[in-house]
Amino acid sequence: MAASGVMGGFGARWGVPVRIRLLGPVELRVGADGFASVAGAQRRAVLAMLALRLGLVVTMDQLCELLWDEQPPPTARAAVQGHVAALRKVLADTPFELHTRDSGYLLTGPADAVDALRFEELAGEAEGQAGLGDCATAVALLEEALRLWRGEALADLPETPLRDAAVDRLRQSRTAALLCWAGLRLGQGAGASAVPLLKHGVRLDGLREELVAMLMRCLHQAGRSAEALTAYHQARVRLDDELGINPGPALRAALAEVLADDRTAEPPPAAEPAPGAAPQPAPVPRRLPRRHPDFVGRTTDLARLDLACGTGRAGDGPVLVVGPAGVGKSALVTAWAHRVAGRFPDGLLHAELHGLAPDGPARPEAVLAGFLRALGVPEDGVPEGRAARAALYRERTRGRRLLVLLDDAADADQVADLLPAGPAGTAVVTGRGSLESLVAVEGATLLRLAALPEDDALHLLERALTPERLRAEPEAAARLAGLCDHLPLALRIAAARLADRPDRTIAGLVAELADERTRLAVLDADGTLSVAGRLGLTHRRLSEPAAELLTALAAHPGREVDTPAGAALLGSDTATAHRVLGELASHHLLTGTAPSRHARTDLVRLYGAGLLAERPEQHRRLLRDRLADHYLTALGHCGSFLDPGQEDTAPPAGPAQALPAVGDIRTALDWFDAEEPAVSALVASPDTDPARAWRLALTCGSLYYGASRFTDWLASARLGQAAAERCGDPVAVALLLNCRAQALVALERRQESAEAARKAVAAAESATGPAAASAHVRALATLALVTAMLGHAAEAERLAAAATALALESGDRRRLVDAKVHQGWVSLAAGDREGAQRRSREARELLPATPVTQVHLWSLLTEAQALAPTVRDDAADLAWHRLLAACEEAGLLYLHAVAEQSYAAYLLARGREPEVRGRLRTALDRFRSHDRQAGHCSEFTTSLEESLNLRTGRRATDD
Repeated sequence: MAASGVMGGFGARWGVPVRIRLLGPVELRVGADGFASVAGAQRRAVLAMLALRLGLVVTMDQLCELLWDEQPPPTARAAVQGHVAALRKVLADTPFELHTRDSGYLLTGPADAVDALRFEELAGEAEGQAGLGDCATAVALLEEALRLWRGEALADLPETPLRDAAVDRLRQSRTAALLCWAGLRLGQGAGASAVPLLKHGVRLDGLREELVAMLMRCLHQAGRSAEALTAYHQARVRLDDELGINPGPALRAALAEVLADDRTAEPPPAAEPAPGAAPQPAPVPRRLPRRHPDFVGRTTDLARLDLACGTGRAGDGPVLVVGPAGVGKSALVTAWAHRVAGRFPDGLLHAELHGLAPDGPARPEAVLAGFLRALGVPEDGVPEGRAARAALYRERTRGRRLLVLLDDAADADQVADLLPAGPAGTAVVTGRGSLESLVAVEGATLLRLAALPEDDALHLLERALTPERLRAEPEAAARLAGLCDHLPLALRIAAARLADRPDRTIAGLVAELADERTRLAVLDADGTLSVAGRLGLTHRRLSEPAAELLTALAAHPGREVDTPAGAALLGSDTATAHRVLGELASHHLLTGTAPSRHARTDLVRLYGAGLLAERPEQHRRLLRDRLADHYLTALGHCGSFLDPGQEDTAPPAGPAQALPAVGDIRTALDWFDAEEPAVSALVASPDTDPARAWRLALTCGSLYYGASRFTDWLASARLGQAAAERCGDPVAVALLLNCRAQALVALERRQESAEAARKAVAAAESATGPAAASAHVRALATLALVTAMLGHAAEAERLAAAATALALESGDRRRLVDAKVHQGWVSLAAGDREGAQRRSREARELLPATPVTQVHLWSLLTEAQALAPTVRDDAADLAWHRLLAACEEAGLLYLHAVAEQSYAAYLLARGREPEVRGRLRTALDRFRSHDRQAGHCSEFTTSLEESLNLRTGRRATDD
């Protein structure tokens, strides 16, 4: 029986109707008359792959692998293109749009209109609600998610390894959702309602032991113990026949629960007491540390512990609670243990393992001795040696419903022999070090603890102080929480300082903490407890390269660091840097934010700054220079995708730098968006070598332009000019003045731009040599452009011709491209269409055909704008569409917006009124996106809004 048959029809919670169905045969809804299968299994496969990767590029190679595995026919690419063309037609009346990209295709549209993506979102939301303790909402969400299934996913697609992998992933997601739903229903006492779906799941995947175990528990709750035992024995036989293995911990635990509660089962024989001795009950230890009096919040984390340690948990491995120093791991598990102590009738054990203690961690054999005594072993019965004690401990804990808390573990080896034996016992381990091997070896569940949410942080301050005191200074209280990184330890120390001085204001303490030089000193409770002290314990556990990088990172001004920057600071290759960054992350001094990217908190950064301050100035300067040189290399590499003619700033000689993993304009701009805060901070820092500072400001110009961040570009250029002036280099001053002029043009501040360009020309003329000639060409070209914009056509043509002549004389191909691009635009402004087209085409022909850069796009735009009125519509449209497709591919908002607006003007001039409004709307949308990034509203946007409103009003009147 299919899942839909068990659970009924679709819910109506979501506003967007499903349009693409993948959880069964692949179907598409294009109208209001229901779903229809897309013609052809291969075409359905292409649609499915694009929908599963909605919003991501699917490469041509991936599509060929999906359809033909490793043996595509010679016509494979043509066949895929044919399928894509056909899909574009059938998707025309849907909210989806299929785009062509350089390496493949991209499907965009609402994610909740794809049943597989809607399923994942519902399941994820349900997990969050379950974590918050709202089981009823979680059950409803999971039921809605499971109703989306109509059989096996992608059921009618060709069977290839890539398709099978996608089906397996979806099947596993469904099984996980089913297990979660059934576990919640079991907890509600309604396990019987989950039996039909669980039986269906077991028929599909009878080797998944968690499914069988959950079915057994639900059958047992429904009073069907015999069926539960039958399910166990059928699974045992199948595991033996097909895999040659015995049932694992999950199945054995379910069997033990059924047998323990089954009144018809024979009780095990009682042990015979010693002659003449009365039987003694086993002692029930109750060892728990004192609950933290100011523990607050952590509702989600408490619920995650409930779920990981509950009766429906998978396996019998420990739960690892890990996180940075001072995040409150011990407080959390202690509060949770006090709350759930009643669930463990056979006792509670606790040990402080002192994993980071200066005199070394606790020895496992000593902890085992204490545990054995608590479990009733007399002093003279405790054997010698770790192995013997561990064996007796396993014997004493097997089958007992114990909770064992192991706080501040050093490593997996310290913990291994302290875990209770069998599925009945539960162990919770906290630690700051690398405990991930317990996941692989012991089947542990990992729970990463993050800093407190702001509301919980303020609640902690309120508990430590008074509600009245926080209400009197709410903004200062929020600022205080932020300066403490929302860490409970730092918050408690800050609160203690305020509680000790009732006359002291929160704002006064905030002012002290705002000084980064003394913040860690302020967060020191009279030397007995401090944030720096806790970080120091972790620092002592690091390897030498990791300790070195933690110190070196203080020279990095950004909140995040990528692997190439880490390699530059460490003076190593990227493989070494990747490993060392991973070690810092495993000790929770860094947090992974994306592949090859890590972030750090302010308190960790300040701790590293203290370490760096102890190093000689020569070493600190070396780190700053290494980082600046890395960014110069990386900016040059990324900027070349936008402007292959950018200046070669010739950074100081040094070892080869690792390059960011970018391959086109989009990925180059993504990298720049992440790294720009660090780059701009280096440019602005007085500690940066001024020769490197001006080069950084100059080299990032094309990236600022491509990202539409013109205000930031202008600020960077001003700082770069100041650095160039400190160096006394007239060529550098000319280049940065020209950079300022270009940024001012982009900001539509033309008079200021002309003034900066004239100064750039003067500075270049005062210098000599090839570099001066190159700077002179650029300055003349920019001045020609802005002069034309100001309406002085003849003077602009003279300046543009001078720039081109100087470029030809110097023999610099890159400067010639630059001069001809500007000369083409100036010719167009002067009404010389033929000259504009010729010079723009000449500039483009000097460039490689690929990749498409912004220089290509400006040339194509000028060529399209310069089309003669006599050109046929089909030929003109071809030129415009080529330009728009190239803009779409490059992803440059500003250029795309200008191109769309220019095409609208062309259509209007040709009398093609019905097409104008759509183009104006597209242009306006792109200008608005550009303006949000640029931080201003352009004249283009304002005029376009007026034009669009005018045309909309005219159309309404006509209607």
